[in-house]
Amino acid sequence: MKPESTNLVKLKGQLERVTYENEENDYVVAKVKVYGYANLVTIIGNIPSPTPGEVLSMSGNWIEHPKFGEQFKVVFCTCSVPASIVGIEKYLGGGLIRGVGPVMAKRIVAKFGEKTLDIIEGSIEKLREVEGIGRHRIEMIGKAWIEQKEIRSVMVFLQSHSVSSAYASKIYKRYGNESIAVVKENPYRLAHDIFGIGFLTADKIAQKLGFDTKSPLRAEAGIMFILHELTDEGHVYYPYEELITKAKEMLEVDESVLDIAMKSLLAKKTSVTLDSLTLSPQTSLYADCNCNTDAESISQTDLAYNEEGDEDGGGSNVTLAVYLAGSYLAEAQIAKMLKEIRDSSKNTKEIRIDEALEQAQKKLSISLAERQIEAIKAAITNKLLVITGGPGTGKWLHHRRLLMLRQLQHRKQISHTFQKEAKQKTHVLQAPIHRLLQFDPLNGGFKHNENNQLDCDLIILDEASMIDTLLMYHLLKAIPRHATLILVGDINQLPSVGAGNVLKDIIGSNAFTVIELNEIFRQAQESAIIMNSHRIVNGKYPEINNCENSDFFFNSEDDQEKVLEKIISLVKTRISKKFGYDPISDIQVLTPMNRGIVGTSKMNESLQEALNPNGFEITRGGRRYRVGDKVMQIRNNYDKNVFNGDIGFISDIDAENQQIFVNIDGNDISYGYSELDELVLAYAVSIHKSQGSEYPVVVIPLVMSHYMMLQRNLIYTGITRGKKLVVIVGSKKAMFISVNNDKTMKRNTWLKERLK
Repeated sequence: MKPESTNLVKLKGQLERVTYENEENDYVVAKVKVYGYANLVTIIGNIPSPTPGEVLSMSGNWIEHPKFGEQFKVVFCTCSVPASIVGIEKYLGGGLIRGVGPVMAKRIVAKFGEKTLDIIEGSIEKLREVEGIGRHRIEMIGKAWIEQKEIRSVMVFLQSHSVSSAYASKIYKRYGNESIAVVKENPYRLAHDIFGIGFLTADKIAQKLGFDTKSPLRAEAGIMFILHELTDEGHVYYPYEELITKAKEMLEVDESVLDIAMKSLLAKKTSVTLDSLTLSPQTSLYADCNCNTDAESISQTDLAYNEEGDEDGGGSNVTLAVYLAGSYLAEAQIAKMLKEIRDSSKNTKEIRIDEALEQAQKKLSISLAERQIEAIKAAITNKLLVITGGPGTGKWLHHRRLLMLRQLQHRKQISHTFQKEAKQKTHVLQAPIHRLLQFDPLNGGFKHNENNQLDCDLIILDEASMIDTLLMYHLLKAIPRHATLILVGDINQLPSVGAGNVLKDIIGSNAFTVIELNEIFRQAQESAIIMNSHRIVNGKYPEINNCENSDFFFNSEDDQEKVLEKIISLVKTRISKKFGYDPISDIQVLTPMNRGIVGTSKMNESLQEALNPNGFEITRGGRRYRVGDKVMQIRNNYDKNVFNGDIGFISDIDAENQQIFVNIDGNDISYGYSELDELVLAYAVSIHKSQGSEYPVVVIPLVMSHYMMLQRNLIYTGITRGKKLVVIVGSKKAMFISVNNDKTMKRNTWLKERLK
């Protein structure tokens, strides 16, 4: 490789095409027609939002890449609009402006030549002289042109303050022409307002703008950032002293600065809440409390109380807990509402249970086991019931039998189940909770709430182990108190992706009737998936025989590169050839981690090339999106009515209007290019993200590099996602460690105690 020159070389030329672009750091590989050079020059470096046709004035060094040969490494670069007809055509047709693609750009330039950009800038109505351009398209082009100029100015400003151009359009969309003023006044707002920009990025901008590291704004934003990070880890609250310690380490400020910031946050009443939690088996916290500590009492009453123990001298361990305000409200209200449902009266006089059970068994041609009869009787006589059990114990069949009983009694019948893929063909309404509650973007909340409750008298909440604290709060508000609530789930699975451990806390409180189904159906006993799931949850190594008619296979391999190769082969040809499953729609790869050779990122790149190599594509944020790709939504987007974990397929890419269309549950959802950070490839997803879903075929890599994630409930959750076939490729040692590691990370919640 040639040594990099210390003297910068200057080049100028027209950008012909971008071959690679990572919008997260503006890194670009592109081809430039440099003045004085016969062949196109390959350039690499950080260039914000490059557009073909632009004229680049570059300073940098020539380097020799061992694989790609001579390249020009850009150190400094300025961009200007093109002057030549060819350059202008490329510039307009390169995706700069929505509504102008390559064909329309050619027509416009053919009409106006070198004056094209001046026409758009000052006499845009003249575009009506071009075939195919009407008033609507002129308005679109004019708006896009103005926005693009504003976005460019925002980009230049943000780039000089360490922000990638990927976020410029989002910032402009959020703040409009006030973008630069808002960022200058309080850059920490970005961490809260803009998806994808976290505190650390906002902090870099603030430092560039000269904000004092001891600024109250910085301390408040830092505390909120840490609380949100802890929420993402599953905690509903966090101990005050531990939170302050984390903040001191991250922000490198004195505790006095953090105390001031905390008092300021408390005074706002919408950011954080403090609560004194008595950590003692004998002492319970009043569930309906409004006991949040005010800002003035942090360093006096509560901290002293924490050190001295309770007033009666019992020595209970009292801790001062910090909640995000919404999390505190949700946890306290969940306890209150669950008790209200449980304690409300229930009319069971008209139900002759034994007679109804006999009719149901005849109607369904079944014979119920003793424990199942007990569960159905409990569902009829209790306003709130929890049914738990592993795979093959008939939890879903219990739903059907209960519904049949209700029909036989001629009662009003609406049931809502929480399943990502509820495909059973019944008369019952089935919907994910978000869609059931119907978000109202005008009012910023769900349409169904305490003032507009659901019209039902029976709610069956399936996969209840995956419901988090905030969503449970919103659901309970919408349930009428006369309704019966049945929670069905498996507490041996991973807890919810969101904060809390709701199902486990409800069961652990001993405040509600809980029925555990533990008898495996005879038909289910024929499934190696089900039998091995039960072995794993009981700490036993799975039985592996890899026989021809099995539905559970283990392919032993310790080398990660070979694990990747085997999985690609299995998904692409071997499974489909042997069992007839579609490689993209039927087979789901589930991985314990996102990083590494067999993590989701690398696995998705490899599977995309293997399964969908030729679709029309665009590149954004370092990711390639192709028509036909399997993708996943990674955040709730109520405006689009799509939610975190929804999987769909790219049906079309409209380069002219800068849109991608994704078919999710039969609906084509439109995404602008600036919204693509909400979508990731989904040929492989993490086991955590798969919660609540089922797939015909599941393939799981299991290697020692996943050591930190090798836990019993994780591998159990992954295996139980497979309906027809499960294939594990990896290390027997990794499997052994997973089966024997039943430790799970503790989540700070107080719901169980509030329910007692």
